[in-house]
Amino acid sequence: MHHRCCDLVDHLVVPLGASLMALLLVPDGLDDERIDVAAARMTGLSRSRIADLIDAGAVQLAGSVVTRASGRVHAGDLLEVDISEPVRQAKVVPVLADGLRIVHEDSELVVVDKPAGVAAHPSLGWTGPDVVSHLAAAGVQVSTSGAAERQGIVQRLDVGTSGLMVVAKSEHAYSVLKQAFRDRSVDKTYLALAQGHPDPFSGTIDAPIARHPGHDWKFAVIAGGRHSVTHYEAVEVLRAATLLEVHLETGRTHQIRVHLSAIGHPCVADPLYGADPVLAARLGLQRQWLHAVRLGFIHPGSGEYVTFSSEPSPDLLSALRLLRAES
Repeated sequence: MHHRCCDLVDHLVVPLGASLMALLLVPDGLDDERIDVAAARMTGLSRSRIADLIDAGAVQLAGSVVTRASGRVHAGDLLEVDISEPVRQAKVVPVLADGLRIVHEDSELVVVDKPAGVAAHPSLGWTGPDVVSHLAAAGVQVSTSGAAERQGIVQRLDVGTSGLMVVAKSEHAYSVLKQAFRDRSVDKTYLALAQGHPDPFSGTIDAPIARHPGHDWKFAVIAGGRHSVTHYEAVEVLRAATLLEVHLETGRTHQIRVHLSAIGHPCVADPLYGADPVLAARLGLQRQWLHAVRLGFIHPGSGEYVTFSSEPSPDLLSALRLLRAES
């Protein structure tokens, strides 16, 4: 029997390899609705869960990856939601983060200097320390906005990346800061030690990023991925590497690591993205040379522009001294 495309049911869950994809045809009643609202109503998932899936690149509309929850759907559109994306679950017992330092705290927000080896928030399979649990154990009350395991979190750093993070304490601060990150009005500056010598020594990497098709927890430059822009400038050229100041225009998972790898100059000691393990061993590095050195934004309470800075951690500085001695 022949069936037309429009005869399909409006909600179909299809196994695709390791994924479980919900295929949703937008009904007339949701025409011109926000993507996150429509997806939540059609799947039964919470809007915060849908927001997480959008952040993970797990939602597509009419064949294109969704990058903004506030986009609009239209009746008859095909909405694809990868509902197999791992659900982040909070740990019951907080694990304190050795070396985590509170740089600033007021009634609206807290800025922390995160050491390497600490996650931003609890996640599936992670048993180490994280910022959210550490703040809770320290008695710092944060915003209740966001998914349960990442309340107050408006930005994230990789486990192996050290440096500055801001966490919202009030609901007002959460809303304002989240919007500031979406609007790209936050100054996010990193120092990255890139293997070799980028050519040119300063430039912009504008390349879409998506999950790597063959590796869990890895990302890659892939056509059709999320729009991603990284600006870099050399501040010190050494024999084996180049110290870069990096500014993020967007904030994708592993963005700096992926982009530097894509131009053939991965962060030193980042084997996941192609760095030389021999060089890492010689420098005594156990994680990528990447540090969030400066964070600036308009304070959601005072309306004034505030900026915070952080010195790279001892392991990074030690590796840098070794390279300077060889140059």
